[in-house]
Amino acid sequence: MVTLDIISDPICPWCYIGKTLLDRAIAERPRHPFTIRWFPYQLNPDMPPEGMDRHTYLETKFGGKEAAARAYAPVLERAEEAGLNIDFAAIKRTPNTLDAHRLIHWAGIEGRQMPVAMALFRAYFQEARDIGDKEVLADIADSAGMDAAVVTKLLESDVDAEDIRSQDQKFREMGITGVPTFIVAGQHAVPGCQPPELWIKVIDEINEQLAQGGTAGA
Repeated sequence: MVTLDIISDPICPWCYIGKTLLDRAIAERPRHPFTIRWFPYQLNPDMPPEGMDRHTYLETKFGGKEAAARAYAPVLERAEEAGLNIDFAAIKRTPNTLDAHRLIHWAGIEGRQMPVAMALFRAYFQEARDIGDKEVLADIADSAGMDAAVVTKLLESDVDAEDIRSQDQKFREMGITGVPTFIVAGQHAVPGCQPPELWIKVIDEINEQLAQGGTAGA
């Protein structure tokens, strides 16, 4: 198998769209070679731990609701093309995502990263839930088959918080300035939302290399 590392943030709409497009390719090529792993990158690393009122966030980042609407217009267009219904207007708070990233990390230990990562996207973009809230995160963990009581206890501590920050910093030092970024076989970075056709081409090329006894990405 070949690692496909997804560097993302669960409040990044492009990450949600990009993963959805990758999923389309995987559906076309179910015998893909990928082992998918998720890694943290906070879009707002300086966000207060309690998050921020959405209106205040939009004022700070974009200069107001109208400017934000213009900025999000291409996002909504791509989301619709991908079959996603993103409801920005319903979102009341922009969270600090450190705890969400910790949950994704713990889910990886239990082999449940994929359902947790996708549930976080849905919770934020489609259900307008505050994924910085520990009760929301515990509920998402429970829905993915994790022990909510254990997750709640972990979230009340600082376990793995510094490790998440260190991983985030490592990717910045590697030159990653935006997400999603996909890293194939630990070598090749594929930035942004790529169409399913590109991923199908990548999968076919890797499968051909592996069938010939080669090493993917070599």
